[in-house]
Amino acid sequence: MKSFGTYFQNDPARPLVYGEVELINPLRQRLRGEALQEGVLVHPVLVGFCGTDNELMNMGRQGKLGKKFPAGTNRLINGHEGVVWVPSQNRFAVVLIRGGDSIDPTRYTEDESYFEYGCDQADGLFCDSMYVNPDMLLPIPEGYVHNGKLDLSFAKRMVFPDPFSCMLFQLERMEDLGSAHWFRQTARRHHCSLEEARTLAADEIFTRTVVFGLGTTGMFIGDIIHRTHPGARLVFVGLDEPDSLKVHFALEHTGATYIQNDFTSGEELASAIVDALGGRATMFIGASGTNADHEIAFTQQVLGCNGIYNSFSLGPKVTYDTMPFGFENHLIFGSINFRQEHMEQAIGMLAKSRYDEIVGLIDREEFTADPIAAYENRIYCKGAPLKTAVIWNRDYIDVTR
Repeated sequence: MKSFGTYFQNDPARPLVYGEVELINPLRQRLRGEALQEGVLVHPVLVGFCGTDNELMNMGRQGKLGKKFPAGTNRLINGHEGVVWVPSQNRFAVVLIRGGDSIDPTRYTEDESYFEYGCDQADGLFCDSMYVNPDMLLPIPEGYVHNGKLDLSFAKRMVFPDPFSCMLFQLERMEDLGSAHWFRQTARRHHCSLEEARTLAADEIFTRTVVFGLGTTGMFIGDIIHRTHPGARLVFVGLDEPDSLKVHFALEHTGATYIQNDFTSGEELASAIVDALGGRATMFIGASGTNADHEIAFTQQVLGCNGIYNSFSLGPKVTYDTMPFGFENHLIFGSINFRQEHMEQAIGMLAKSRYDEIVGLIDREEFTADPIAAYENRIYCKGAPLKTAVIWNRDYIDVTR
């Protein structure tokens, strides 16, 4: 079966193109031990653009995409955020992106394998039709479909379950590690049992939290921490002007303090962060994608004794001085994953959110006429919306809602 869509290829001049492609439908499994199944045909309805898409395009320019292509092909249809229509089931669904021969594809080990729709070895959503393992089509809540069409406001929120799920997983990891890292000294301070102390420590670890980097992931983790640990003091650090829409939206949803990183030195920035927190950080979430993450946390000593450093940035190398690191009892961890339950939870939470307000739309015709130009001049450029999406099939969208 043929379909029209955008796809990545190894080509220095044309790493992303729009055109007709032959779809494939290999047998796939959601989890190890489950049956291999053919995918069911779905029609993408609204699809969001992720920074991963831009990175994959750059990899195509450098000829580094070979391992990402589905077996037997020399291209990858991109797109992993959005909502689809499942004609054989007469319903809309959100695609669970990751599966494979693994007990848990988001935490796979050396003897296991995985695939990701639109990212790695499996075609994605920027096409008229695609095939998806039937067990990986997650239902949407009731109340957002009218006369057979999906509310546009809801559809725009459904570009976020993937990153929001990642942040729910991050919260779980920070609570788990914070509990284990602090519970003994917490028990002494509160004169309670070790089991009681684990619960207290999972909350106390967020007492003074820095989110260094204010993109969508930084905004989401701040929102989720605020919801689950309302006593946490949160500080966002970013490059945006304090009166920008992004900053206003983030602070409204989190009750956080914002610091614009326009200081001339790391020492000044660090001092401002510590002042805003009322002390050194108990949790430092590095999400800026720059070396400033670890320099401010460790070299400038924003991360306090017994603090946790959550390395969420991709790219920078984390370094630290072993002497203060050891004596200050810091804990560093990094993991970018989520499980199906996180995505299901994210869908429910996002359905009731206002995150559609930060999603801008690009016309399908403009995007497909020159996808590379759209990436560089509309989607991943200065002044671009915080998130961009495209209505891929208007027949299934109610733009009035």
